[in-house]
Formats: sequence, structure tokens, C-alpha cells
Amino acid sequence: MMLLRRSLIAAATAALTLSALPAMAQEAKPAENAAEPAPEGKVLPDIALGQADAPVTIIEYASFTCSHCAVFHDENLPRLKAEYVDTGKVRFIQRDVYFDAVGLWAGILARCGGDEKYYAVSDLIFDDQKNWLNAKSGDEIAANLRKIGAKAGMTTEQMDACWNDKQKVADLVATFQTHATADQVEGTPTFIIAGEKVQNQPWEELKKIIDAKLAEKG
Repeated sequence: MMLLRRSLIAAATAALTLSALPAMAQEAKPAENAAEPAPEGKVLPDIALGQADAPVTIIEYASFTCSHCAVFHDENLPRLKAEYVDTGKVRFIQRDVYFDAVGLWAGILARCGGDEKYYAVSDLIFDDQKNWLNAKSGDEIAANLRKIGAKAGMTTEQMDACWNDKQKVADLVATFQTHATADQVEGTPTFIIAGEKVQNQPWEELKKIIDAKLAEKG
């Protein structure tokens, strides 16, 4: 599991600078940009799957560069959706964790198609994680992410606009920092199941916890 101790959250956030965004997405006016004050980020609302009145809410803290998160999304999230979300028992929320600038690039892409496409794009990013991360440079990683965006129906101009949206970038970083600090997230994937922090574990063990929480709700 990738560790992110609470004392390192500020350091991780500091590394997520606008200058670290894909080179081909940068605006062509560096002198003018340098004079602009950095925007203040605000916490964005969660994007949820499932019914709003589901008795149990599960929050997953996930990083797009975390291999264990990719395994969860490949193997266990489909089970969770089929058995609990689609049946109205669970409301599921994914909250992105940015360990580095690369994870932030992917997080921006996941949001680029709008809230209604967030989980579909997120699935594409996790499904192709080994391939897009298997790059020798930041430009190559950005190019790989562009291919995923194109597969999701995004244009080059749309992706550039998202990566150049300084306010949205600031908002995503502020959202990550606020939630990860409040829930004392130390690694990914970490789950908050009906208010209880739960570390990653085999599906049958997670299922027992979910069932117990549902039983408590009657």
C-alpha cells in the first residue's frame, strides 16, 4: 500500500503545482502567467453512485497511480455495484488522492467530461493504468492520458482547457487536502464505511463489514 502519513499531506500538496501540468497543455505566456496570483481552491462536492437515501455510504480514497486501487476497481468495485449500489443498499463515493503531479493530471482528466462521466473515465484510467504509467517522460505520460481522454470522447482542445483551468486545479487540490486531512487518510485505497475507517482487504472481509453496517441500520 502506498503510504501518505498525515504529516506528508502538505508536502504532497505542495508538489502539485500548476507548472507540473503536461507541457503541451501550458499556456504560451509564461511571463504574464507568472504575474497572476494563484487561485484559492474550494472544496468540490462529492460525485456519488447510487441512491441518495441508501442506508450505508462508502467512501473510497483512491489514487490513480496506486496499483492496489486499480485492482479494487477491476475486481471488487463491480461486485460492490452489483450487490449493494444497484440494489439501493449503498451509496458509493470515490475521492481522489494525489500523491504526485501525475496523479493530479489523471484526476483532472477524470473530471474533464463532467460529473456524469467521472466514473466512466475513472474506470478507463484504472483499467489502462499499467500502460499509461509505463512511460519514460512526463510528456509521454500526458500523451498516454490523451489517448484515454480520446477514447472517452474528449477532444484535444477540451483536454487542454481542463489542464489549463487553474481554478479547477486549485479546487481539486483543496478538495483532496481537506478530505484526506479530516479523515486522517494514510494510504490508498482507504474506505470510510458508514463513518468507520477501513483499510483495504479481501472482498469477503469488506463484505462482512458492509453487511454488519447494513444490519445496524435495520
